[in-house]
Amino acid sequence: MIAAPAAPAPRCDRTQAWGALAGHFEAHGRDFDLREAFARDPGRAADFSLQAPEVFADLSKNRIDIATRRFLVDLALECELPARRDAMFAGDIVNTTEGRAVLHTALRRPGTDGPHGEAVHQVLSRMLAFAEQVRDTASSGIHDVVHIGIGGSDLGPQMVLPALQPWLHPGLRLHFVSNVDGHDIAPVLSRLDARHTLFVIASKTFTTQETLANAQAARAWFLAQGGTDIARHFVATTTHTERAAAFGIRETFGFWDWVGGRYSLWSAIGLPVALAVGAERFRELLAGAHAMDEHFRQAPLAVNLPVQLGLLDLWYRNFHGFGSRCVAPYHQGLRRLPAYLQQLEMESNGKSVDASGERLPFGTSPVVWGEPGTNGQHAFFQMLHQGTDVIPVEFILVRRAHHAGLPAGDYARCLDEQHRLLLSNALAQAQALMQGRTADEARHDAAPTASPDLDPEVLARHRRFEGNRPSTLLLLESLTPRSLGALLALQEHRVFTSGALWGINSFDQWGVELGKALCNALLPRWETGDTAGLDSSTAALLERLR
Repeated sequence: MIAAPAAPAPRCDRTQAWGALAGHFEAHGRDFDLREAFARDPGRAADFSLQAPEVFADLSKNRIDIATRRFLVDLALECELPARRDAMFAGDIVNTTEGRAVLHTALRRPGTDGPHGEAVHQVLSRMLAFAEQVRDTASSGIHDVVHIGIGGSDLGPQMVLPALQPWLHPGLRLHFVSNVDGHDIAPVLSRLDARHTLFVIASKTFTTQETLANAQAARAWFLAQGGTDIARHFVATTTHTERAAAFGIRETFGFWDWVGGRYSLWSAIGLPVALAVGAERFRELLAGAHAMDEHFRQAPLAVNLPVQLGLLDLWYRNFHGFGSRCVAPYHQGLRRLPAYLQQLEMESNGKSVDASGERLPFGTSPVVWGEPGTNGQHAFFQMLHQGTDVIPVEFILVRRAHHAGLPAGDYARCLDEQHRLLLSNALAQAQALMQGRTADEARHDAAPTASPDLDPEVLARHRRFEGNRPSTLLLLESLTPRSLGALLALQEHRVFTSGALWGINSFDQWGVELGKALCNALLPRWETGDTAGLDSSTAALLERLR
């Protein structure tokens, strides 16, 4: 039985710990200098390093000290974070605006104990069995899988596949279509053979506008190519089997209303991942996430990595006023991770009212953005180092590269050297952000591209780096299904932590709804040309576009 919503816990700004933090910030935090902190404490790196399942974290290059950590933990305790966390794991109604439990953690629990355990494993076993049948391409005849979804039904699987490239089925090509723009689906379909293609339609309600538009286009293409067996070539991951059946789909894999879209990778929405890497690897992905769940649930707050990251996010957002965080994964396989984290954090915590509907007097979600290293170094790192805004950076490194089937010889040595070059770049960027460079140092450093006519003092000011810019480093030993699962669960629980302290509901997304409703209201006007009731800008643009 799902428990009723508990009484709201104290909001962060209404606690004694918040006042203590504010005093600490004024006395020690506002002018905190990382260089001085390292000079004072040779053991700082060890003091601010944490080991969680599959993920090592170095937090020492952040503007925190032992006292900051203590005050932040006090805040978490006064806001009853452990009780809120336990309520989520227990299946209490923590998504209060929709009256739902939030149980994505149940999707990766290995046994059938706990809320919905039997139902979860029944769907999981059936989904994985289906995936193995399709992966037997000689029997199934399937060579291409087109996954059609959007948002949480797309970003998770699309992010995971390049990360797990060494384990991808060599004879099965996965394609992702999400944008309602026909320029997304048309190029994909143009190079496929309907006889050997499987479509996966991912929509929780089977009413998602963009997904259904693409699904209808895919069905029209399939029939035009001579396809005759929709039931064999189309499957759905949805909770509404009747709507899928009306479309012509017979094989469906369901999930539940307590699975939010941006947390649905672990559910049947993960079918394309299972198709790509197989049942065993998919279970390893779940196992890594479950290990991080247990760490979040059991580790003391002071050494609990998701909690510490969430507290750091609050410290930067509400006291230092940093409105942005850059995610820089130094592994090409994680190139879609920043986009995945954008939805996870900004859709969860991009709220301006608390759970009771009261307007918040402080900032919530930062803007999350990024690109893989070293590409970002040749794009936006200039701003990170010398721009007017301080933007904390989260470096994600993988110690050991995994190049499947690599022959020995010069090629292998080249790739090993490139990996060392990659890791050295990441370490150097974090070091440069913290250390900076003084004008005096700049005067004595060679600048081959500088104009010989420029005053050396002016040049030194241009080449000065302020430094004292914070960064976090997350390190995986290797990028495997298990370590990836742990990394993603870490980010989920970090978002829960900051959201809980801010007193917001991190599990609804009403901000997504208004634009959808207005779009549906505009669609009939394309035929009628009626602009009555529209603002002058929208009316004029509609007339121009028609």
